[in-house]
Amino acid sequence: MRIISGSHRGRMIHPGKEFTARPTTDTAKESLFNILANSFDIEEVDVLDLFAGTGSISYEFASRGCKLIEAVEINYKHATFIHKTKTELKFDQLRLVRTNAFQYLKTCYRKFDIIFADPPYDMDEIETLPDIIISKGLLKDGGVFILEHPKNLNFSKHANLSDHRAYGSVNFSFFGERKKL
Repeated sequence: MRIISGSHRGRMIHPGKEFTARPTTDTAKESLFNILANSFDIEEVDVLDLFAGTGSISYEFASRGCKLIEAVEINYKHATFIHKTKTELKFDQLRLVRTNAFQYLKTCYRKFDIIFADPPYDMDEIETLPDIIISKGLLKDGGVFILEHPKNLNFSKHANLSDHRAYGSVNFSFFGERKKL
């Protein structure tokens, strides 16, 4: 896994073989950030990274100068790795919250420009995430929620779906009031 752009461009991150998280592929991550860079000034956004796993998405935002990233991860080993890596890379704008993402969403009242979620693909409640985030009003005006999910999930009839992109087995569905990205 590598950081694609920004101050730490090309930096390789090695979570170890015992790691159970599935990081977003470099190709999918590069495509995602190209889309986001055309819609947002990354240095001016507040980001929530749910199910942070290896921290790959959070590191990418931090390397690009994002002002605030809140990474939520419940797994102790994963959270420890994220904390160690953020410290090594001096990503002071990255705040780690070690808790269940659904519990976090129940108590969260902060608004974000970008919310990214990459839950385990076999998780039962994946399809509820867009409704939870939209109904809680966690997006700032013009904000976007991006859900990484398996190809067997189809959100095409969701009222708040604004775009969908597929990169091999990686699918991103975009939700919010924003026009097609």
